[in-house]
Amino acid sequence: MIPVESFRGKRVALFGLGGSGFATARALVAGGAEVAAFDDAESRVEAAGAAGVPTNDLRTADWSQFDALVLAPGVPLTHPKPHWTVEAARAAGVEIVGDVELFCRERRRRAPDASLIAVTGTNGKSTTTALIAHIVREAGRDAQMGGNIGTPVLDLAEPRRGRVYVVECSSYQIDLAPTLDPTVGIHLNLSPDHLDRHGTMENYAAIKERLVSNAKLAVVGIDDRYSSAIADRIELSGTPVRRISVRNPVSDGVYAAGQRIFVAEDGAQTLFTDLGGIDALRGAHNAQNAAAAIAACLAVGLDRQEIVKGLKSFPGLAHRMEIAAREGSVMFVNDSKATNADAAERALASFERIFWIVGGRAKTGGIDMLSDYFPRIAKAYLIGEAADEFSKALEGKVEYEIAGTIDAAVAAAARDARADDHREPVVLLSPACASFDQFANFELRGAAFIEAVGRVLQKPRGQEVA
Repeated sequence: MIPVESFRGKRVALFGLGGSGFATARALVAGGAEVAAFDDAESRVEAAGAAGVPTNDLRTADWSQFDALVLAPGVPLTHPKPHWTVEAARAAGVEIVGDVELFCRERRRRAPDASLIAVTGTNGKSTTTALIAHIVREAGRDAQMGGNIGTPVLDLAEPRRGRVYVVECSSYQIDLAPTLDPTVGIHLNLSPDHLDRHGTMENYAAIKERLVSNAKLAVVGIDDRYSSAIADRIELSGTPVRRISVRNPVSDGVYAAGQRIFVAEDGAQTLFTDLGGIDALRGAHNAQNAAAAIAACLAVGLDRQEIVKGLKSFPGLAHRMEIAAREGSVMFVNDSKATNADAAERALASFERIFWIVGGRAKTGGIDMLSDYFPRIAKAYLIGEAADEFSKALEGKVEYEIAGTIDAAVAAAARDARADDHREPVVLLSPACASFDQFANFELRGAAFIEAVGRVLQKPRGQEVA
């Protein structure tokens, strides 16, 4: 834990006692703040109180007595409307911050030379974060990984010289971190997402830009127009920029040509490594992740040999292009984290013959943007609320059946893939949808897929569907 000593003796209202909010409350108490924690869920308030966190009903509090409101990232700051605690804090002139902001303040107080690599982007940020932390650890250095991935940022070890912090930041966390100042700020890409929380694509892009605008070095993907514009603006402001691309060479940065990764500096391009044969980094999207990781690791002092070693040994992340099983020539891939069409596109581009499990709670735009990849799809198996909508998008273009559930989809897809004569048919769960119609989160959806695959593989061929 990192005690938040920058708020010692100050009165702090805290709203949201989920995972990161509870960790933040404990860190504030440990640092000597006078905390009044609250949540709409009474059970969370009771659990916090039992753990020694002071709680108070903020609905009846005197907000003029608070020095700050610490808001959990899942609580609306602006859209669709500010949470009532936000309105109360603003009316009283109280600053509003989140856990990443508190971490940044403690880092500056304790060990400003401890490297902070902060990662954001619509897609790929978790894989990139995990990949960087893995490379740094494989090189024998102390890598602390957290934020929007796994461990809350204030549950990491205390800042000290020599530690490398690799922190994934969601747009919600960036919005609550006005002084975020990473050693290396990474922005991967932008596509429509979370617009219910940010209002417009322009607002969403502006929030993402904050992560790299105050970095000592900005690593920016330039393969979409919003991100390319971000790179140009930051460079004009005087911040050093390393551009990354999987579409075109760059003059100063890292780019991919297929699975070959090149480092460019002052116009000279040098082959850095080839990702071919690394299953966990398969596909153009992972080439982008690897390019960003290479740029960041070079910036914090790792050499080529250390970085390549880490790339080759990276095991990948669960639910992100995860190879769940193989049976003969058939591969089963769990890409449950693909909660929008842009993420699913990355998976579809990675395989040639796909038995695609798709559906859930659809997001804006559906799957129309994926039509270029329809020729790769041998058959689609539609699940969840989006099944009827997606069937209309596929009609006359891709053979499909409405399976309804993960279990039925896996059984049917396995049956058809086993009968296929392609050299590597792939049963792919890449839903292009949120999970909330059938599962509480994408992790549970991915786990259901893996369990269903296990059941299918225990059955002889021809018995996948009862």
